[in-house]
Amino acid sequence: MPKTFPHAETFHSRILSWYDENARDLPWRIGPAERARGVRPNPYHVWLSEIMLQQTTIPHATRYFLDFVERWPRVQDLAAAERDDVMAAWAGLGYYSRARNLYACAQLVAEMEGFPETASELIKLPGIGPYTSGAIAAIAFDEPAAAVDGNVERVMSRFLAIEKPIGDAKADIRKCVEGVVPQKRAGDFAQAMMDLGATVCTPRNPSCEACPLQADCRAFKAGRQTDFPVRAKKTPKPTRYGAVSVFVKDGELAIVRRPETGLLAGMMGLPTSDWITLGEDLKTPVLSQGEGAVIGRVEHVFTHFRLWLDVTTDKIDDAKEIIWIPFESWKSAGLPSVFQKAVKLYLKQSG
Repeated sequence: MPKTFPHAETFHSRILSWYDENARDLPWRIGPAERARGVRPNPYHVWLSEIMLQQTTIPHATRYFLDFVERWPRVQDLAAAERDDVMAAWAGLGYYSRARNLYACAQLVAEMEGFPETASELIKLPGIGPYTSGAIAAIAFDEPAAAVDGNVERVMSRFLAIEKPIGDAKADIRKCVEGVVPQKRAGDFAQAMMDLGATVCTPRNPSCEACPLQADCRAFKAGRQTDFPVRAKKTPKPTRYGAVSVFVKDGELAIVRRPETGLLAGMMGLPTSDWITLGEDLKTPVLSQGEGAVIGRVEHVFTHFRLWLDVTTDKIDDAKEIIWIPFESWKSAGLPSVFQKAVKLYLKQSG
């Protein structure tokens, strides 16, 4: 890690000049030309988009963002909504703790009659961490705060040719970004860095010829762009196994509310067995003979493990109270993706 940041005096000016010509058009964004005319971002839109974009691609998040702002145009509207409605609207975005924190944060912001305008205050709200607080403060309020996501880490690790594994270099990278955030146009700078990483300094095949930082990029000079960021050796994800029931009776589907703690907490789901971890791949169904016919198996990958669920059409007694819904309304029930896969398998098998 270099002791001093090279070319700091011109770094942000090059980034901003590039952004003025190449900013992405996104539904929650106020572009550089509009900002220059005094148009200010909607803090609600900035916050909502940043929460949705955690672990989610822009194309996938965009549909949800548009649906949310149409249904709940202001943070006060979201705060006044039923939690189940918010969770159902979130279904398919994954990482459902974000939805619970989103709802809790909306209620607090509504009580405060607006979002805090500094990163130090924003970080105190549910679901807002170091990156998100910096991004909201910079983009919505032009505070000269650092917003360091994976795209920014990639840009900086290449520009400085940081040999440390990225997990160990995060604090150093953040300090470097803090040192070059301009006092003016902090919001544009934050978005420019994200756009540069997303569209030019990409993980594979970076477009170095289009990069405003190429002349001083240490990785480019060494011909080692794709060597950075340095990745720590990955450990394989464990695999868990279980069974899930698509139990239909008299045209109604049996669903349950999952516990308020743990994975998919508070969400509507299908009844399941326990999910167990074994030392080797399980080729045979989890259900014992006579417990119910298995019609197939679905796979879902969570952050820390891979899950295989055998799908049965018989009832599984999982000690939860059954909620019956019309089967044709299963898409609007807010089932997480793993359970949607099971229903789709059922539909495929039943013709």
